[in-house]
Amino acid sequence: MTATERDEFRTERDSLGELAVPADAYWGVHTARALENFPISGIPVGAHRHLVVALAQVKHAAALANKEIGVLTPLRAEAIEAACRDIAAGRHHDQFCVDVIQGGAGTSTNMNANEVIANLALEHMTFERGRYDVISPLDHVNRCQSTNDVYPTAVKLAVSAALRELTGELESLCGAFAARGAAFGHVVKVGRTQLQDAVPMTLGREFNAFAATVAEDVARIGETLPLLAETNLGGTAIGTGVTAEPGYADAVLRHLRQLTGLEWTAAADLVEATSDTGVFLQVSGVLKRTAVKLSKICSDLRLLSSGPQAGFAEINLPPRQAGSSIMPGKVNPVIPEVVNQIAFAAVGADVSIAMAADNGQLQLNAFEPLIAHLLLRTAAWLTHGCTVLRTLCVDGITANEQRLAQQATASVAAVTALTPHIGYEAAARIAKRALASGGAVADLVAEEGLMDRHLAARLMSLNVRVTAGG
Repeated sequence: MTATERDEFRTERDSLGELAVPADAYWGVHTARALENFPISGIPVGAHRHLVVALAQVKHAAALANKEIGVLTPLRAEAIEAACRDIAAGRHHDQFCVDVIQGGAGTSTNMNANEVIANLALEHMTFERGRYDVISPLDHVNRCQSTNDVYPTAVKLAVSAALRELTGELESLCGAFAARGAAFGHVVKVGRTQLQDAVPMTLGREFNAFAATVAEDVARIGETLPLLAETNLGGTAIGTGVTAEPGYADAVLRHLRQLTGLEWTAAADLVEATSDTGVFLQVSGVLKRTAVKLSKICSDLRLLSSGPQAGFAEINLPPRQAGSSIMPGKVNPVIPEVVNQIAFAAVGADVSIAMAADNGQLQLNAFEPLIAHLLLRTAAWLTHGCTVLRTLCVDGITANEQRLAQQATASVAAVTALTPHIGYEAAARIAKRALASGGAVADLVAEEGLMDRHLAARLMSLNVRVTAGG
């Protein structure tokens, strides 16, 4: 190595030999090997900020526990703690550079964290990077730990944070739909089933139903959060506790609670907890449910706004951009469309997560990196999707009241209200005649001698008010 290279690189060693590492990198040889081995997605672990913060918090809790039980000197522990605080505060995330898709069950991510924390700790102690005789990524930062208990715990913590963020956006979206529901409470329209005219309702109730749909999924996501607060920390490699010092498991759990504010519990069976990914399957299923329901709402919005002349044209979505390079004046429902695509990706991610969970053999699931990436990506995309749907679409929706009123007045669907009085067969006959002739339902009922015209009109009008919630 030349003098220039010595300035630009440092040499680090692992059990496979030596590698040159950039002198200014906080990561080390294990990360360097992962960069060589996994040039897969081009997405670094650092792109998932919740995961990086979670890794720092778990390592921080471990350092506190190791100091408490006396296996880490206060000087080393406090330097590690300072490094973890820096990372948790959002600094140095660019140093978490290994690809999110990797073999080894997350070992590359764990070692990336160990090396970055060790070198930051060395810097706090005024030592140069790579002085692992002072603070070692393995002997000190990773003391009483393995990838197999650190990584799944960090993933659970990261997913929990991502879900809380998503929940906040879903609640805001729910409020936006409810606000539109209140604004449209007086607007009578024809409801539809199977794309055919059904009975009258109001546009307000349609939007209130969207709000209720979103609110249900806020509750379903909330039910998964306690499940994510179970950890196998202290189980190390396969749940037997080998290399974890006495007292470590209790101490690390207590410190993790204090650092995160979450009510962490120890898994009843550490071997089971190390191999089982059931909680990730459940979260993925709830995310898929949320995504599909949001997509259904967006498909409804696209249909209700279709036109503006040859479609439903019941509502107007805020125009966001020119819709065509060839058709002047065309405006497309681009915001609902992007949420639809987020949902399609969420469904595909759920399938991939199921396959990864199914194929994790014996005492460890090797495919948790894919599970973690897809869960965090889905939650993040849904969060962003809810934000743009609310701010760029729902908040600005208006109603085509004149068109809706004309449709409601001309609709024969209100004949349903007369069924208890004249019978289903007669009501169906009247509806068919009204559609064919364009005659008023009340007039036709009176013509056949089935009911007084004014009574029929009053019953149908009352039905509209009741259905509308008025």
